Amino acid sequence: MKVSIITVSFNSADTIKDTIKSVIDQDHKNIEHIIIDGGSQDDTLQIINKYKDKIDLIISEPDNGIYNAMNKGIMLATGDIIGILNSDDFYIDNGVVSKIVSAFNSKNVESVYSDLIYVNSSDLSKGVRLYSSENFAPGLLPYGIMPAHPTFFVKREIYKKYGVFKEDYKILADFELIVRFLYVNRVSYYYMKGITVKMRVGGISTSWKSLVTNNIEMVKACRENGIRTNYLKISYRYWSKMLSLLVRFNRNYTTHEVSREDNR
Repeated sequence: MKVSIITVSFNSADTIKDTIKSVIDQDHKNIEHIIIDGGSQDDTLQIINKYKDKIDLIISEPDNGIYNAMNKGIMLATGDIIGILNSDDFYIDNGVVSKIVSAFNSKNVESVYSDLIYVNSSDLSKGVRLYSSENFAPGLLPYGIMPAHPTFFVKREIYKKYGVFKEDYKILADFELIVRFLYVNRVSYYYMKGITVKMRVGGISTSWKSLVTNNIEMVKACRENGIRTNYLKISYRYWSKMLSLLVRFNRNYTTHEVSREDNR
């Protein structure tokens, strides 16, 4: 099974090497890596070009935002399944894609997702918060609960059938897409237990400044897809996150320790 991995970048010189190497190091060899760069002005392209023999397609040009760049990659992908790995994220080990492919084959589903861990930018072995997708179900989407999108792999035919990211969203087009796929169109899914992706703290949707936009776009995504929700309802996810922090991170964990504890 061929897997397309799409990486979007813009001025990502400090992080993109880890992203690229985590794809190159995968033991599943039928991988198509597509990098869509927004016309970086730092050393991002120089770093990318060091690995150009291992990257299937590199495009660098101005775009209309992160979701426009992702859509470009989706349209160019030729794999059976598609995953999106942003330029400040990376896979936790070299067996991630093999496990994902095995899950697609053995469970006969259209999408697979797993867990993510936020890590300290200055110490990538230190977990800041676990994003567990274990208890997700589509019925929780009106409450703002979704699986970790960087861990979400879906068959390419699903994008063709139900569409790509809506580019009028600033930071939560991934939420709207999952609502459209899993809730509205009942795309089949499987949760694969365990952490597959490390994400550095500080993405576009993780700052306090973005909370208002988050809430507005969550409500918008649900209502556009015929789902009743409101701002009080989606605030449930904050309580869920707080509980996760209290239960799972009442001390400093390394990512190795979290992986071991999740497998108990």
